[in-house]
Amino acid sequence: QVQLVESGGGLVQAGGSLRLSCAASGRTFSSYIMGWFRQAQGKEREFAAAISWSSGSTYYADSVKGRFTISRDNAKNTVYLQMNSLKPEDTAVYFCAARNGALITTTPRNFGSWGQGTQVTVSS
Repeated sequence: QVQLVESGGGLVQAGGSLRLSCAASGRTFSSYIMGWFRQAQGKEREFAAAISWSSGSTYYADSVKGRFTISRDNAKNTVYLQMNSLKPEDTAVYFCAARNGALITTTPRNFGSWGQGTQVTVSS
């Protein structure tokens, strides 16, 4: 059973940075796609970034491209989301998700495992 535990959220001023971590356990993740999604209050969950655990290929939503960087540490079974130049509109609960498959997808229903989420609040 896949377990995902996020950490690193918090309150930051606009223009600041945060790094989110997602510790993964319960499987060998070499065939997995790992994603970060976010959900603002009253809005649908949306894709932010994804990475192929095996190849390291990445994909970003246009709204975060150039500001966020997704990476993984194979030895620690951990995926990171480095968020720079944060804006108030980045405020949301951020979720880590895992998909057993080779193709990167941006659709939440294609990810079978989810963490509990971590709150990111960006003040103006």
